[in-house]
Amino acid sequence: MKLVVISAGLSLPSSSRLLADRLTDTTRRQLTADGHDVDVHVVELRDLAADIAHVMVAGFPGPELSDVLEAVEEADGVIAVSPVFAASYSGLFKSFVDVLDNTTLAGKPVLLAATGGTARHSLALEHALRPLFAYLRATVVPTAVYAASEDWDTAGGSADALADSVALAGRELAALMGARPATTESVERQLPALTGPCGQEASG
Repeated sequence: MKLVVISAGLSLPSSSRLLADRLTDTTRRQLTADGHDVDVHVVELRDLAADIAHVMVAGFPGPELSDVLEAVEEADGVIAVSPVFAASYSGLFKSFVDVLDNTTLAGKPVLLAATGGTARHSLALEHALRPLFAYLRATVVPTAVYAASEDWDTAGGSADALADSVALAGRELAALMGARPATTESVERQLPALTGPCGQEASG
């Protein structure tokens, strides 16, 4: 199975990448436990910033960005992590989403996550990221994960809460990814051809 991980962190290293790595590890472990081979492709948007700006103006992507867009198209699941700026996703994150074909994420399992300075910014997940991916018709996992600065303090209880959220979200994404092929095969078996009245195959 192909898992694409998108991190929109701007610093190096970034808390967005750290959260993305944790979510990736949890999802990969669950998929492996379920008997799936997993191929992970991590995308750092900061490295593609110039290419993303170029395609917004010129209308066509360069080779590196084309490879990333193809990887997202072929993915069985996506983890998308953005820092929160001004109560929403980052401009870089939104610009990348804007260059995706509007059918790329349709029906595709997506795990949403965000990072920020304080817990009050967590509302961006439900008021900004989730509506965006609903518009793109992605299948968004129920649990979205937010990590504030204090959540990385291993001495505090908030770190345990973050770990629990990461584990739950990873299991939910793995379950959706694992169910996709079986669901597709089931539909194909039930509907081998478009039929008209009396079971005759429709034409025209």
